Amino acid sequence: MPALEQPVSLSANAATDADEGRRLGLWLTLPAQILVLFISVFPLLMQLYISLTDWSPLDGTGWWMAWESWNTFANYIDLMTDNRFFGALGRTALIMLVCVPVEFLLGLGLAILFVQDFPGKRVFYSILLMPMMVVPAVAGYMFFMLFQSGGPVNMLISALTGQPVALAWLSSPGTALIAVMIADIWQWTPLMFLILLAGLVGVPEDQLKAASLLGASWPQRFLHIMLPRMKTIILIALAIRVIENFKIFDTLFIMTGGGPGVATETISVYIYKVTQQDLIWGYVAAIALVILIVLSILVSLAISRMNKARAEA
Repeated sequence: MPALEQPVSLSANAATDADEGRRLGLWLTLPAQILVLFISVFPLLMQLYISLTDWSPLDGTGWWMAWESWNTFANYIDLMTDNRFFGALGRTALIMLVCVPVEFLLGLGLAILFVQDFPGKRVFYSILLMPMMVVPAVAGYMFFMLFQSGGPVNMLISALTGQPVALAWLSSPGTALIAVMIADIWQWTPLMFLILLAGLVGVPEDQLKAASLLGASWPQRFLHIMLPRMKTIILIALAIRVIENFKIFDTLFIMTGGGPGVATETISVYIYKVTQQDLIWGYVAAIALVILIVLSILVSLAISRMNKARAEA
């Protein structure tokens, strides 16, 4: 009997030590967890509180006195009938629906090219990543100059067509948004390329060699081995760019300021204008909270799909 009791005693001691280790870890990390909780939860609760009032800095009172102008859900009701808000949301969605697929396809094509070895690969690799390193505000100024009536873009079009072209890209509602999309695609395609290249490099080499020995062509290897292995990476890349496109501000604001009129006014630019020009902070808090909920739903869907893809893999 003593021979049987010893292993049981050892396992019980190990379990006790593990429990004590977990408790110790909890106590050691508790201050940091409380700090992180405060940093994330307090602003959210404050935003919810302000969104239920008509408070503004012009009231002359602190935000903690916002209850004096309590309006319950009036800001959210106004939001549902705000055509300018839905217009900004629609333009943001349009930029996202155009830019993200183009960036993905260009990034995937470049990743497929760079997964192979060729002369000067490192040099081209460095050049390709440069746009991503440019500060968005600087990129906005660069494209602001490029799309001037007498700028390089019109000069290039004139040289290609053989006729003088003086298109006012940023002053026309029909072309200003196109110019903004081109700038976004130029700057953030390298990020998509970098993520997708990492996914391609991570595909097991032995599976590709085995498929090649069995007579599979490159398209077959890509469609049946590489692409399924990259599902998670692709979802991560798309989720990052969807969220970032939703927050597009710097480049667009420098190029057009949301104009002409409201032709390029995205949700971020709209929130900025209502905050800094109109100073309707209670209404802005309601808008920001709705956007947070929408983005949270998108992220949750992406994570759910990512977990499903990982399980399938």
